[in-house]
Amino acid sequence: MIFLFLTVILLCLIYMGMKLPNSSFEADEVNLNEINAFLRRYGGNHVSHLTFNNDKHVFWTASKQAIIPYQKVGNKLIVLGDPIGKKEHITEAIQEFINYSTKYQLKPVFYQVTPEFLPAYQDSGYHLFKLGEEARVPLSDFSLAGKKGAKLRTRKNKFERNGFDFKVVHPPYSDEFIGQIQLISNSWLDGRREKGFSVSFFCEQYVSRFPMAILSNPEGKPIAFATLACDAHLENRTMTIDLMRYLKDSPHGTMDMLFISIFHWCKENGYSWGSMGMAPLSNLGTDTKSSLLEKIAQLTFHHGNIFYNFKGLFEYKNKFFPLWEPRYLAYPKGSLAIILIQIMYLINRKNFRTTTVKETTSTIYRRLKRAG
Repeated sequence: MIFLFLTVILLCLIYMGMKLPNSSFEADEVNLNEINAFLRRYGGNHVSHLTFNNDKHVFWTASKQAIIPYQKVGNKLIVLGDPIGKKEHITEAIQEFINYSTKYQLKPVFYQVTPEFLPAYQDSGYHLFKLGEEARVPLSDFSLAGKKGAKLRTRKNKFERNGFDFKVVHPPYSDEFIGQIQLISNSWLDGRREKGFSVSFFCEQYVSRFPMAILSNPEGKPIAFATLACDAHLENRTMTIDLMRYLKDSPHGTMDMLFISIFHWCKENGYSWGSMGMAPLSNLGTDTKSSLLEKIAQLTFHHGNIFYNFKGLFEYKNKFFPLWEPRYLAYPKGSLAIILIQIMYLINRKNFRTTTVKETTSTIYRRLKRAG
């Protein structure tokens, strides 16, 4: 009974945090063309491509040397990743955004930040919580040769022997092509609702911005795709495998073949790294000084399949020989549990903009028909 009472109180506090009004806060409209020009000039980071989901606001520093994608939930401004810009402006940008948030009596939280700028957050009085690790494949070393790559090599050979084809295509895309990949996306979703904020979702305006990796069956029909988001750095360029989907009736190993082909293509085209995104909760709670919440997260990773197959996702990505790089939550003093729940709410809620995310099957077929 006491546990139930405390649970109700916690849920009430979370709900109040979600709905807390702040009528004085108004964010500026986002100009995606301006954002695109900035990223081309400064290179971006591991999550900057998600700004084009158009489900976030963007804060510009006074000097226009850094931008910060964020979204408001309750009395928090949740930032995705580190500020974007030249390294020498990042620390200043963090403090400027903190001051901006304080002006409106809001609390800034930085989600999925990298180890490089942890001292800047700590110097601003922030606490750190490890969220998991990002799988980054060093492409110069990527190979299926030898015993290590035997299973993946066998899978690749089987798909090629059976006539499956891989290619990377570039925008602009025809209505017919968009219709084909949206059918794949809808098959993969299978009635589930899209997420947002820190993950990409299917939207024609979004996918039309990026090169796309396509795997087709022997009849030439696309059965799987992935959008490829590249940073604009001149050295150590990273290609992020972003939105990835496949038909439900695709052959076993379809995504293995798609990933293998993408990494080979990126290696041949001069990229240094291939990112598979984050494996949440991986390698948490392993330190003797870990907090209680981190130890709970570790248990969830190993035994929480009822919620999400965290361990399975880590093991799947790990078979492509990545190096694992930690990602953190930088948060101000307060209840970490409530902050984490607010972030989950933000990721899983309906997208706050009016962009159409999912069309009906009949709409797709009308588009295909128009394309001839």
